[in-house]
Amino acid sequence: MDAYDKGSDARQGQDGPGGPAGPDRPDGEADAAETTAPEADGAPEAAGAREAADDPEVAVVPEAAGTAEVAGAAEAAGAPEAVGAVRPAPPGTGQPAAPRTGVAALSPRYQVGAVVALAVVAVAVCAHIGMVFLHLAPSNTVTKQHGDVVDEWVFPEFEQNWKLFAPNPLQQNVSVQVRAEVSTADGEIRTTGWYDLSAEDGRAIDGNPLPSHTQQNELRRAWDFFVASHDSDDRPVGLRGTLSETYLRRIALLRLDRDGAAGPGGVVERVQYRSRTTNVEPPPWSGEKVSDRPTFRELPWWSVSAETRGAKSGQAGQTAREGGAA
Repeated sequence: MDAYDKGSDARQGQDGPGGPAGPDRPDGEADAAETTAPEADGAPEAAGAREAADDPEVAVVPEAAGTAEVAGAAEAAGAPEAVGAVRPAPPGTGQPAAPRTGVAALSPRYQVGAVVALAVVAVAVCAHIGMVFLHLAPSNTVTKQHGDVVDEWVFPEFEQNWKLFAPNPLQQNVSVQVRAEVSTADGEIRTTGWYDLSAEDGRAIDGNPLPSHTQQNELRRAWDFFVASHDSDDRPVGLRGTLSETYLRRIALLRLDRDGAAGPGGVVERVQYRSRTTNVEPPPWSGEKVSDRPTFRELPWWSVSAETRGAKSGQAGQTAREGGAA
């Protein structure tokens, strides 16, 4: 009966209006009520957690504040960081500096060397442009005093002229040809055919990415030199006219010897030049009509005995030296 009465009192105490703190409950029942009270208070939260754990679509996300507090505590305690953890950047810091490129990436010594090299190149370019400008400019005080220095720098590789931009640019093709009188080994005299020296130079230049200066300009400059220093009757004007004839004779001997014009045992006695000029055909839209017939200018025969004697004496001296050495 006592047990029944106690259980009845307990049920009445819980359900009754007095509640758990009623004065009629025994001490043991009050202690039990106090012990189970926290569980009763947290029952809704526990139920919600169980529901979230049972539902696979619900992800449990820890609170940010709690995570930050835990991380701060771990760092203060000296705990090692988790693998793959990303430390946040300190506040107030920007992006990391980009790596240096170009000259800035070099060491100070190489930076100084690069600056010096660029300065030397800049000075050389400016000096070259200045020399070419003085070469093309009208006569002035600088060219009168230092004209030789300018010519030595410009000629022959950097020569400039106004033929392309002149009021009357070149509209003709000029071909320089030469033939020779040869004394054969039998004592006879024969005349060779015309050798087109300009065509030979053109064939040597065509398809050559780095043609020599001689192939491009030697014959052309020599012919222009001759025309500028002779009158319409092919008579030399001053000493430069005579010098131009000597220059052309030597070119003729070199080219004829290269082509084997004299033949075995033959000797070139005289040479004769001529030019063949043809007009460049104008474009169809211009409506201009020009003649397509070539015009020729034949020069008189020039004796090359002096040059030939020099060549013979040179060959004789070489033969004598070879005989003495033997």
